[in-house]
Amino acid sequence: MLRLFTGINVPNYEKINELMQAISRTGADIKLVEPWNIHITLVFIGEVHENKLELIKDGLKRISFNKFKVRLHGTGAFPSLGKPRVVWVGIDEGAIELRMIRGSIYKELVNRGIRPDEEKEFSPHLTIGRVRGPRNMQNLIQVINEYQGTDFGEFTVEKFTLYKSTLTQKGPIYEPLLEVESNVSGGESFRTNKT
Repeated sequence: MLRLFTGINVPNYEKINELMQAISRTGADIKLVEPWNIHITLVFIGEVHENKLELIKDGLKRISFNKFKVRLHGTGAFPSLGKPRVVWVGIDEGAIELRMIRGSIYKELVNRGIRPDEEKEFSPHLTIGRVRGPRNMQNLIQVINEYQGTDFGEFTVEKFTLYKSTLTQKGPIYEPLLEVESNVSGGESFRTNKT
């Protein structure tokens, strides 16, 4: 079985590192995302049989989109700031385009009989960490509040990636299996990695 998701790699920004260091200093019981694993998840596909991989790749290769800009702005938490379980950085510019790509991915997967694990409403964001317990919660909430108006950076999305996620004790390892690039001169191009 393969654990798969589609996502967009995010550059390593100084401001995001600063936020993560501030969260570390709170003493809160939170598992921060490894800096090299920071990404925007589009669709978490979940566990699928290896024999479905080519079918999934075939669907993703059909997706067409133009490159666009994403601006990372502000902080918050799911399900709420009062009871944070997931701490995130928000997406200001580019959220509409991300929703459109996600919708296309979802449609292509469902058309091929692949039912992704998640069907909840998509709220584009960058997961920074997952809260594991109530320790020093007020300190954590204070830091989230302090960064609510912060600009973290912007970048141009020129591709999205199909990743294989392998869970380990040191954190997940993400292996790119396919990159779908934005339209180039009206056509689309992609690169694929063998598993």
